[in-house]
Amino acid sequence: MNQELIQQLAQLTSEARNPDTQNIDLLPTAEILKKINSADREVPPAIYKEIPQITLAVDAIVEAFKSGARLIYMGAGTSGRLGILDAVECPPTYGVSEDMVVALIAGGPDAVYRAQEGAEDSFELGGEDLKKIHLTHKDVVVGIAASGRTPYVIGGLRYARALGCTTVALSCNRAAAIASEADIAILPEAGPEILTGSTRMKAGTAQKLVLNMLTTASMIRLGKSFYNLMVDVKATNEKLVSRTRRIVMEATGVDLTEADRVLSQCEHNAKLAIMMILSGLERENAETALQKANGFLRRALQELNDQARHKSQPARKAQIEGCEEPA
Repeated sequence: MNQELIQQLAQLTSEARNPDTQNIDLLPTAEILKKINSADREVPPAIYKEIPQITLAVDAIVEAFKSGARLIYMGAGTSGRLGILDAVECPPTYGVSEDMVVALIAGGPDAVYRAQEGAEDSFELGGEDLKKIHLTHKDVVVGIAASGRTPYVIGGLRYARALGCTTVALSCNRAAAIASEADIAILPEAGPEILTGSTRMKAGTAQKLVLNMLTTASMIRLGKSFYNLMVDVKATNEKLVSRTRRIVMEATGVDLTEADRVLSQCEHNAKLAIMMILSGLERENAETALQKANGFLRRALQELNDQARHKSQPARKAQIEGCEEPA
């Protein structure tokens, strides 16, 4: 078995020796850092090539969210931790529930801080962890593995696929075994690491950037932004309260006093405050308009403008264009 694994790893680009860093152990600090920086520049072009596949994944995630289903990340080691990092940022950033984006790591919560030996080598554990969170066929499961051969992830993808879930494989090797275990394979291959096999480096960066894209693009498609403003942010600390105030001021052009006045009427909900200011509606009517537009602020404002034009009645009109929700 060890010989077979050695042969598998030998075929992976992320496990190959980097010809540009053969003598890195003899370099001074500044030159080491330049080598790292140069290698990191290879990551974005590799991801750009995968945008068609990332697009398929985002569209599937959006449909799952619209049906009330979840996005599930699963991985081991660094890959699992990156999934957790992306998942836990979604509630405060986009105002969504904590169970909308869920992350599983081989070995459970203790594996976040220290390696849980052997956990990632179990095919069965991947499926068992998905059963524990009551996976349904409507959920989207993203298996994350830099090498693309992690048994825990493969087992999870197999279970999810058998259940009828849309499955996504994220690996940094074109020869990744998990690619054949998923409906959609995202495979940004950025080449060998500066230290052979240290996939927390370029591979980790590539995974982080792709995960950013999956959730950010999906949340934008759900109406969680107004232009490029983060209007569903939860004001849960002093910094975020200040950010919410700035967002309302940026979106509407009002001063701080007016922004605070309206925010105080709606529990510091930036999206609702913007809707009230730009539409001139009181809170209850503004909430109704947003609900009709499924929370999509630009579309809600456009629908109000269309109604005002249709009725030929004077109304406060938001000066915006292109408010339609994307197809």
